[in-house]
Amino acid sequence: MKYLISGGGTGGHIFPAVSIANALQELDKESDILFVGALGRMEMERVPQAGYKIIGLPVRGFDRKHLWKNIPIMMDLLRSMWQARKIVKTFQPHVGIGVGGYASGAAMKVASTMGIPILLQEQNGFAGVTNKLLKNNASKICVAYEGMERFFPADKIILTGNPVRQNLMNGSRDEAIEYFNETYGVKFSKDKKTMLIIGGSLGARTINEGILSHLDTLAQHNIQVIWQTGKSYYNDCKIKAQEHIGKWLICTDFLGRMDLSYAIADLVISRAGASSISELCLLGKPCILVPSPNVAEDHQTHNAMALVSKNAAVMVKDLDAKEQMVCTSLDILENEEQLNTLRKNILELAQKDSARRIAEEVIKLAKEKQK
Repeated sequence: MKYLISGGGTGGHIFPAVSIANALQELDKESDILFVGALGRMEMERVPQAGYKIIGLPVRGFDRKHLWKNIPIMMDLLRSMWQARKIVKTFQPHVGIGVGGYASGAAMKVASTMGIPILLQEQNGFAGVTNKLLKNNASKICVAYEGMERFFPADKIILTGNPVRQNLMNGSRDEAIEYFNETYGVKFSKDKKTMLIIGGSLGARTINEGILSHLDTLAQHNIQVIWQTGKSYYNDCKIKAQEHIGKWLICTDFLGRMDLSYAIADLVISRAGASSISELCLLGKPCILVPSPNVAEDHQTHNAMALVSKNAAVMVKDLDAKEQMVCTSLDILENEEQLNTLRKNILELAQKDSARRIAEEVIKLAKEKQK
């Protein structure tokens, strides 16, 4: 059967889309999959790298501050709708799958009007604009959080969770200790508490500032720290932390073995992106979430609060992170009871085999269309 997958713009949209495609190929050996993305966006590079064909549309996001600038954007949207119609007519998919992002809006709207059943996948606890606009066109909507009835019709919602990287489950603490000691020239011990700080590939400025301003405080505690700064901040952080690196601290711009990074971690400090939270849930990792203020509709705060409300995570606001983040993390690391509570509660929120479950719903729609 044929499947049209559309969306992208960020890794948070692209990774689930590719994971769903992979699951569809496993379940349907005769599957024919085509992606539709936005020209110039990340998916135009990442999807071919994953082995799938993609067609780009000239679609862009609206400028909400300068409405007069939206005239050429509207023209691009009309061109995209016309191109999407040609794609659907030529490819003739059995099902359309929208994962959010600019291209998803055009492609899924057109597919729906042409009689193609649509499944949406919403990664966040606060639904994105595109998926909210498409809710009436969708047959099914797969979500990662409870309470999404405030955005979507309840009878269409299926709680599946977000697809995550499957190899993250492979690491052990002993293997992690050996890997980090050999790779970074440290002498980490499996008997010491380890803090993992991840700011994404680009890094998180506030999180990095919070660590830099408390290096001496961290050095006074009997812990180990793995600090992923992101490319943009690495050189500055490395210079300022030089006296601590190689002792109790690893400072790096990129972590190649996230399975081992998670395996060694007793506490994780992270942004509150949908994929990161899904990974933390699946692995049962106590965490401090610092939602990014630079995202649409503050959706990371909504993601974090979904965990905080169940005592499954601790949230520190971005505004307070520089002063409070490290002190809060040290308090948690020294409180075994709180660590165990956070570990137990976050594990209960895990949704396993999400990509496969979403793919199964897609195939059900395809079979219904064939009847």
